[in-house]
Amino acid sequence: MRLSALFVRIGAFILAAFLSAIAAHTAVNVVEDRSIVAVQEGLLDSSMEWASVIGDGLQVIIEGEAPSEASRFRAIAAAGRVVDASRVIDNMSVIDSAGIAPPEFAIEILRNDSGVSLIGLIPADTDRDALSARITGIADGQPVTDLLEVADYPVPDTWRPALNYALRALSELERSKISVTSHRVSVNAISDSPAEKAQIETSLARNTPDGVAIAVSITAPRPVISPYTTRFILDDDGARFVACAVDTPETLRLVLQAATEAGFAGDHNCVHALGVPSRTWGDAVVMSIKAVSEIGGGTVTLSDTDVSLVAPEGTPQAIFDDKVGELENALPDVFALAAELPKPPDATEEGPPDFTATLSPEGDVQLRGRVPDDLVNKTAQNYAKAKFGDGNLTMGTRVVAGLPAGWSVRVLAGIEALSELSNGAVIVQPDLITISGNTGNQNASAEITALLIDKLGQNAKMDINVTYIEQLDPIAGLPTPEECIAQISQVTEARKILFDPGSATISAGTQPVVDDIAEILQRCPDLRIRIAGFTDSQGREVMNQQLSQDRAEAVLDGLRLRRVPVATFEAVGFGEADPIASNETEEGREANRRIEFSLIVPETIPEQTKTLEEIAADSVTVAEDDPATEAETE
Repeated sequence: MRLSALFVRIGAFILAAFLSAIAAHTAVNVVEDRSIVAVQEGLLDSSMEWASVIGDGLQVIIEGEAPSEASRFRAIAAAGRVVDASRVIDNMSVIDSAGIAPPEFAIEILRNDSGVSLIGLIPADTDRDALSARITGIADGQPVTDLLEVADYPVPDTWRPALNYALRALSELERSKISVTSHRVSVNAISDSPAEKAQIETSLARNTPDGVAIAVSITAPRPVISPYTTRFILDDDGARFVACAVDTPETLRLVLQAATEAGFAGDHNCVHALGVPSRTWGDAVVMSIKAVSEIGGGTVTLSDTDVSLVAPEGTPQAIFDDKVGELENALPDVFALAAELPKPPDATEEGPPDFTATLSPEGDVQLRGRVPDDLVNKTAQNYAKAKFGDGNLTMGTRVVAGLPAGWSVRVLAGIEALSELSNGAVIVQPDLITISGNTGNQNASAEITALLIDKLGQNAKMDINVTYIEQLDPIAGLPTPEECIAQISQVTEARKILFDPGSATISAGTQPVVDDIAEILQRCPDLRIRIAGFTDSQGREVMNQQLSQDRAEAVLDGLRLRRVPVATFEAVGFGEADPIASNETEEGREANRRIEFSLIVPETIPEQTKTLEEIAADSVTVAEDDPATEAETE
C-alpha cells in the first residue's frame, strides 16, 4: 500500500510537470505570434513594406534590405515602440549607396509684388555671393527669400546655361514662376498687355542655351474696353468691321458667321476684351448685323447697351420700318435701339462746310477749313501743337459764321483721331468724319471708333480706312540682336575708336563714331552686350590689362551719357590676350589695340567671359588707333 501511494504521487507530479510544460509552450507561442503581428503592423504603418518580421521565442527578428541607414534605424525604433527594445534583433542590410543616382539639381523661383523666393538644390561649388548679388539686383529693393540647399555631386554641363537663362527671364518678368533643371527651363508669367507679351516672348526666344528644353507660357490679361463697342458697315465698298469687341470665342464665331453671311470676307479685327455690358452681347451684335444685311446696307454701332442703326440714303421707308421694327422687338431687353434713315443735307451757296487735318510721314501737320470763331481757331491750333509739336504745324483755317451745332467738338475730335495715325488725313463734315492713313497700331481702327463715339455720340457717322503697316509698329519693327551687331559693324567698318595716348579718354575725333553706335543701340533694347578692350603686348601684362579695362569702361560711360540703357551691358578688359595680328610689327600692334562689341551668349553665373575663340568668332571689332605709349611699357 505504501508503494502504491508513492507511485501515485510520482505520477501526479510528472503529469503536473507535463501539463505545465505544455501551458508554458502555448503561452510562449501566443506571445511570439502576437509580437510578430504587432511589430509587422507597426512597420507597415510607418511605410516600411520592405521589412519582414520573424519570431524566436520572445525575441523579434527584423529582416530585409533597408533603402538607407536612416530607414534601418527607423525600423528598429518602430519595433521598439511595440515590444521591449531588448527583444528586437537587427538582421537587416542596407542597399549599397554606390548604385544610387545623385539627386537632380533644380530650383523653383517665384517672383511677385512681395519679392523673390528660391527653393531647391544647387551644386556645392556655386558662388553663393555672386548668385545672391544678382538675385538682389533683379529684386530691385524687394525682399529675397533664399531656401536653397547645396549638394556635392557632379554638375551637368547644361546646368549653368540653364540657370543663367532662367535668371535672365526672371529679370524681365515681375510676376513669374520659373522652374530650372539642367535639361529644362519652364517659364510661366503674366504680362500687362498683349504688346508686352509679344515683346517678352521675342526677347526670351533669343540666346536660348543649347541642350536645354525651353517652355515659355506668357499670359496677358484681356483688355478692358469702355464703352464696349462694335461697328459694322455694309456699303458699296463691301462689308467690314470698323471696331469689334467680343467676350468669348463662341461669340466671335457667331458674329463672324453673321458677318460672312452679310458679305464680309478677309481678316477680322475683333478683340477679346473685358467689360461686356451683358451676357447677351453676342446675340445683339448678330441680330444687328443681320438687320443691316436685310436692309441692304448701312451702319450699325453697338456701344454698351445702345444700338444705333443708320440706313443708306434712298432706302424705301417701308423696308426701313419693317426691319427696324423686327430688330427692336428681337433685341435683348437691356439694349435700346435708335434708327435713322438720313436725308440728303441741305446745300449752301458755298457748299457743305468741312475741316481738313493732314499728317505727313515726315510729321508735318496742316489744318485747313472752317471754324466758327477765333477762340475755336486758337484752341484747335494749341491742341494740334500739343499733339504734334509746335514746329511742324501749318494753319490754313478761316472763321465762318453759321456752322452746324457741335462743329467745334467735331474739329477737336478729328485732330485727336489724327494723332492716332503715323500719317494720314481727317475730313470733318456736318454728317460724316472720314479718317484714312497708316498706323503701326493693329487696334487703331477700334480705338479711333471708340474715341469718336465717346466725343460725338454713338450716332456719329464715320468712315475709317486705316491701314496697319508692320514697319511702323514699334514692337514688330525691332531689329534682332544679330541685326544690331551687324549695323554696328557697318557703321564702324571704315572708322576707329581712338583714345588719347596713354589714357582711357576717348579722343574728340572719335565722338561721332560713339554717337552712331549709341543711335543703333537705342533701337535695340533688351540686349546683353559685352564691350571688350584689348591692347598689344608691349609693357607689363598687369598694366595692359588695367588699361584695356579702363578703355572698355570709357566706351560704356560714353554710351550711358548718350542715354543708351546700359544696365545689361558689361565692360571687360582682356589686356594683351587674343591678338588678331602679330605684335612684331607696328601694323599688327595697332590692330591688336581695339574695342570689341559682342553679344553675351549665354550669360553665366558667376559672371564669366566667353572663351577668346568665341569672342573672336562673334564680335564686332572697332580698332583703337593710338600707338603704344609709356603707360604700356616698362
